[in-house]
Amino acid sequence: MSEQVVQRAPKRGIWGWMLFDFAQQPFHTLVITFVFAPYFAAQVASNPAEGQEYWGYAAGIGGAIIALTSPILGAIADASGPRKPWILLFSILGFIGCWMLWYATPGMGNLGFAVLAIVIALVGMEYAAVFNNAMMPTLVPRSELGRLSGSAWGLGYVGGLISLVIVLGFLSASPETGKTLLGVSPLFGLDPATHEGDRASGPLTSLWYLIFVLPMFLWTPDVSRRGSATGAVRRGLAELWETLRTLPSQRSYFSFLLSSMFYRDALNALYSFGGIYAAGVLGWPIIKIGIFGILANLTGAVGAWIGGRADQRFGPKPVISVSILILILCCVTVISTTPTQVLFMTVAPEGTQSSLPDIVFYIAGAFIGAAGGSIQAASRTLLVDQVEGDKVTEAFGLYALSGRATSFLAPFAIAFATAWFASEAFNLSTQDAQRLGVTPIVALFVIGLLLLPWVKSRDYKLAAA
Repeated sequence: MSEQVVQRAPKRGIWGWMLFDFAQQPFHTLVITFVFAPYFAAQVASNPAEGQEYWGYAAGIGGAIIALTSPILGAIADASGPRKPWILLFSILGFIGCWMLWYATPGMGNLGFAVLAIVIALVGMEYAAVFNNAMMPTLVPRSELGRLSGSAWGLGYVGGLISLVIVLGFLSASPETGKTLLGVSPLFGLDPATHEGDRASGPLTSLWYLIFVLPMFLWTPDVSRRGSATGAVRRGLAELWETLRTLPSQRSYFSFLLSSMFYRDALNALYSFGGIYAAGVLGWPIIKIGIFGILANLTGAVGAWIGGRADQRFGPKPVISVSILILILCCVTVISTTPTQVLFMTVAPEGTQSSLPDIVFYIAGAFIGAAGGSIQAASRTLLVDQVEGDKVTEAFGLYALSGRATSFLAPFAIAFATAWFASEAFNLSTQDAQRLGVTPIVALFVIGLLLLPWVKSRDYKLAAA
C-alpha cells in the first residue's frame, strides 16, 4: 500500500476534530461506566444481579444493531464523500437517548423504557464516532497519526474527568447525608432520595456533547461530495461486497479486524460492567465509584498521551500488545477481589472490613484507564495502516462491526453467566454470581492477543518529534 499524500489541516480544524473525543467521552464515563450504569444496577433494577443482566441485554442489542449496519453505511459514506451529515444524524439520536435516561427512576419495575434509552444512546454515540474517526487520516500525514490519535483520546479523558467532577461534586448526593462529594447540597434542588443527581448524568451528557461537538462541525474540513446519493448507495454497496469478498485474502487487515473484535469487546465490557461490579461485589456507593472513575480518567488521559508518543516511536502494534497484557492482569486482579479477599487470598474475616481490597481495586482501575486509553488510540492508527485513503470510512464501519460483532456476545455471555450462577442450581450469593459472571472478559483479551502476530503496520520510520 502506498502512502497517500495528505496536506495538514488548519490548526483549528485539527482541534475541532480532537474536541469530538472531548465532547463524547462523558457518555462513556458518566453513562456507560461510573454513574448511570451502577445506578441502574443498584437502584433501577430490583437487585444488582438483575441490573447486570439487563444492562447486558441493552448493550448486546445496541451492539448487534451497529454490527449489522455500520459497514453498509460506512461504504455508502465513502462513495458519497462527506462525513459530517452522518455525524449530525447520529448525534441527534445520541442526544435523545441520553436525555431519556433522566426518566429511569428508582425501582421503576418495567425496565423496558430504560433499556430502550440505553440502546438509542449507544447506537447514536457509537455511530457518530465511526464517521468522526474516518476523518482522522485526512487531517495530517500518516507519520503524525499516532500522536494525533493519542492526543485526541487523552483530551477525551480530560472531558470525562471534568464532567465526572461536575456530577460528583455538584449534582449527585448520598441519600443518607444529602451532600455531594464536595460536601454541598446538589445544584438545582436535585433530590438525593430519588437519585436525581445520578439520573442527571444523562441530560448533562447530552448538553455537554451539544456544546463541544460544534467546533468540529464549524472548523474541521470535510471531504467533498463524490456523486449523487442514489449513485453513492449503489457504488457503496458494490464496493463493500468486493471488500468482504476479498477480505479473507488480506491477511493483515482480516487478522486486525478479528483481533480488535475480541480485545475491544473485552475492553467495552470491562468499562460497562466495572462500576456495576464495584457496586454489587464491593458494595461501593456511587460517590466511591465516582472517585474510582476520576482516577481512571486521569490515568486514561496520561496513558493515551504516552501511548500516542510510543505509537509514533515504535508503531501501534507493540502499544496494543503491551496494553492487552496489562488489561488481562487487571481483570484477574478485579475478579479476585472482594471485601474480604485479594487475589483469592483472605485478608479479612467474614463480617469484617479491610481497606486493602478497595486500595487494590483503585490501583487496578488506574492501570485499566491507562491501558484502555492507549489501546484505543493505537487501534485507530493501526486500522488506517490496513487500507487506502478512499476506503477509510468503510474500514471504520468494518472496525465498528469487528468491535460489535461480538459485542452482543460479551454482554450476553455476562448476562447469561450471571443469571446462571445466580440460579437455585448453584445456590451462590449475588456477590459470587457477579464475580463468576464477568470471567468471559479475560478469555476475549487472550484471543485478541493471540491474533495480533498476523497484523502488519506500514513500514514508517516514526521517530519521535
